[in-house]
Amino acid sequence: MIRRALGNSGLEVGPLAFGGNIFGWTADEPTSFKLLDAFVAAGLNLIDTADVYSRWLPGHKGGESETIIGNWLQQRGGREKVVIATKVGVEMGPEDKGLSRAYILRAVDRSLARLKTDYIDLYQSHRDDAETPLEETLETYGQLIRAGKVRAIGASNYKAGRLAEALRVSAAKGLPRYETLQPWYNLYDRAEFEGELASLYRRENLGVISYFSLASGFLTGKYRSAKDLEGKARGYRVKDMMNERGFA
Repeated sequence: MIRRALGNSGLEVGPLAFGGNIFGWTADEPTSFKLLDAFVAAGLNLIDTADVYSRWLPGHKGGESETIIGNWLQQRGGREKVVIATKVGVEMGPEDKGLSRAYILRAVDRSLARLKTDYIDLYQSHRDDAETPLEETLETYGQLIRAGKVRAIGASNYKAGRLAEALRVSAAKGLPRYETLQPWYNLYDRAEFEGELASLYRRENLGVISYFSLASGFLTGKYRSAKDLEGKARGYRVKDMMNERGFA
C-alpha cells in the first residue's frame, strides 16, 4: 500500500482514512470490529475519531467511538500498525469544551484511557476556540508532545486566517505547529476548501484529511429518491443535495 506523508508530521498513512464517527452510532461494537479488521487487512492505517463521538445520540455522553476503537486495539493488538487521530474541543459538558490548557490536559488523558493506548498519533483541535489564546493552546500541545502523549497536532474546521495566524505563532514562539488540516470537502461541497485554505495548505506543506468525503453517503449513489432517505441516520444531510447539481 502506498503511504503518503501527512505534512511534516512524520506520520505516513494510506490514501484512505476510516471516519470513526459511526462507531457506537450506526455501527455497534461487533460490526465496528469487522470494519476495522477489513480496513487494516486491506493495508490501510489511518483511523480518525473524536472525543465527542457520538454525544448527539440520546443517552450517549461522548467517547463511545474512542471506547470501541480502544477495545478493538486491546483485543487485536498491533497498535504500531495504525495511526490513531482524535480531536478535542467540542463540548462534552458545561465545563468541558474549548482549547484551554486546563481542559486539553483533562481531555487528553480521558481519550488515552478510552483508546487504551499510551499515545495519540495525531491530536486535532476539533474547532477554533476564539476565547483561548493560540499560544496557550499550542504551548499545551507542546507539553503533551514532550510527555510522549501526542506525536503531532492538527486543526479541524479552521478558517484560513486563523490557521495562518496559528502557524505564525508557532514559528515565532518555537511551538509545535498544526501539521494537518481537516476540512469539510467533497465533490459536492467544494467552495469552503478550494480557495484560501487550499492555497495555505500548499504553501505551508500541510497534510489534508477531508471529512464528509462521500457527502454523507450521497456520492455512493445509494440515495436516489426521497424514499431512500426514510429512516436513514444521515437523511437530513443528504436531502439538500438531491437536486439537479447533486445528481449531475
